[in-house]
Amino acid sequence: MWLQLRCGLEPKTLAALTVVLVAAAVFAAMHFWSDRPASVRAPERVGEAAASGADADAGGPVTPEPSPGAAPAAGPGGPAGPAGSGVPGAQIVVDVGGKVRRPGIHRLPSGSRVADALRVAGGARPGVDLDGLNRARVLVDGEQIIVGAPPGPAAAGGTGAGTGGPAAASGASAGPVSLNSGTPEQFDTLPGVGPVLAQHIIDYRTQHGGFRSVDELREVNGIGDRRFADLQPLVRP
Repeated sequence: MWLQLRCGLEPKTLAALTVVLVAAAVFAAMHFWSDRPASVRAPERVGEAAASGADADAGGPVTPEPSPGAAPAAGPGGPAGPAGSGVPGAQIVVDVGGKVRRPGIHRLPSGSRVADALRVAGGARPGVDLDGLNRARVLVDGEQIIVGAPPGPAAAGGTGAGTGGPAAASGASAGPVSLNSGTPEQFDTLPGVGPVLAQHIIDYRTQHGGFRSVDELREVNGIGDRRFADLQPLVRP
């Protein structure tokens, strides 16, 4: 009433002005409420990073977090791969043939020995003499093991080369196999030598005009120090 009498406003004009003032006050209150400061919780990763930084400042150990999709590093026990003995769960594939109960391709843990290959193959058949077979030798990936195979053609007519003898049971001929005149079948009877490695020996002999000494066998692709040690007493130039 005072404002109406003071300013000479009509009732309708005063009512409209009142509505405008109330609306402006409500809008100002809403704007103030929406713009008020509020606390925001840090994400989990940010919190972990902050905790790691605090440990570093305090001299505590900090373990770096691996990046997504990064492959785990190989352990200190050996190279990564199927034949790496230091890799947990690594396997090798060997071919066990001859006079065993379950011949064929078998998978074994890396670092297995000939005795393990015989076990997964069901063992040797009755009557097979295994005295000439080195069952403690460590296997390599892709190796072929022939148990109780007959000797090669060159040794078949020699003395002491019976089919059931120790030499036949170990898959090797009675005498040393000649590197310069041996056949793939003879090389195939040697321990740790399959058809592929036998062909590598033949190829090396052809390319280099023969073997001048047994030590040259080290230069054949696929023959390392351990396999050479097994073959050295069984071959000759």
